[in-house]
Amino acid sequence: MQKFIDPDHPFYRPLWRRLLIVGSCALWTAVEFWNGATTWGMIFLAVTAYTSATLIVFFKPKATTEVVAQETATDAEKPLSATSERSARDEPSA
Repeated sequence: MQKFIDPDHPFYRPLWRRLLIVGSCALWTAVEFWNGATTWGMIFLAVTAYTSATLIVFFKPKATTEVVAQETATDAEKPLSATSERSARDEPSA
């Protein structure tokens, strides 16, 4: 089953981003209930519960900072031969 939020993505690593996402979902939930839209309020309450559980309560990133740094270093060292072969193949012949 595919996850809606991938907690292993580097975007979710800083705590402030995760708190901002959960806080904005909670704020929108409050807005919906304040305006009397209980159906939308319940939908966003479920979204808030899911994001808080995924990004705060059960957040355990698999990749550490050292692993991400090593992956970045190896990506920079990869040869560009595959890209040049692909671009030569895609160009129309004269």
